[in-house]
Amino acid sequence: MTKNIMIVGVGGQGTLLTSRIIGKAALSKGYDVKISEVHGMAQRGGSVVTFVRFGETVNEPVVEEGQADLIIAFERLEAKRYAHFLKKDGVLVVNDCRINPMTVSIGAATYPENIIEDLKNDHPVYAIDGQKAALELGNSRVLNSVVLGYAAKFIGFDTDTWLDIIENTVPPKTVDLNKKAFLQGYEANN
Repeated sequence: MTKNIMIVGVGGQGTLLTSRIIGKAALSKGYDVKISEVHGMAQRGGSVVTFVRFGETVNEPVVEEGQADLIIAFERLEAKRYAHFLKKDGVLVVNDCRINPMTVSIGAATYPENIIEDLKNDHPVYAIDGQKAALELGNSRVLNSVVLGYAAKFIGFDTDTWLDIIENTVPPKTVDLNKKAFLQGYEANN
């Protein structure tokens, strides 16, 4: 059976790094892994989407609409934008954070209200304030590790595997901070 994961966010939130960590964790457990990245306008704060698929044999990297077991969203509107990729019993993990897209910033659109509440009408949704947790640790750039830690409970693998992969993937000077951030997310209540 193949596990289909989609990671969505805004440029600069660590979407690509998160997909690499998940992929390496699955590889370390002997799974066939495929990763695909869609950058979009990442350098300008636009959407970034990555797919991670792992299982005994995986033939293609892209998760089709209605097939994701898990979506990890680093921003609320991105969660709303891609929720249709979830399968019927799929889970959505959302970083409860708002980043205005360009259309909202210039006044051409309004940011939707009650996104998480609306998503809960159709999907199991688990929200965490990864930004707040990262700031409490002293560095907002580890919000992706906080959110990954929270989402890891829905992916599987033991914490030692995750921590080992983080240690061997993030820049050396950030290893301890990223491990703390991961554990803070992992230990947060669902």
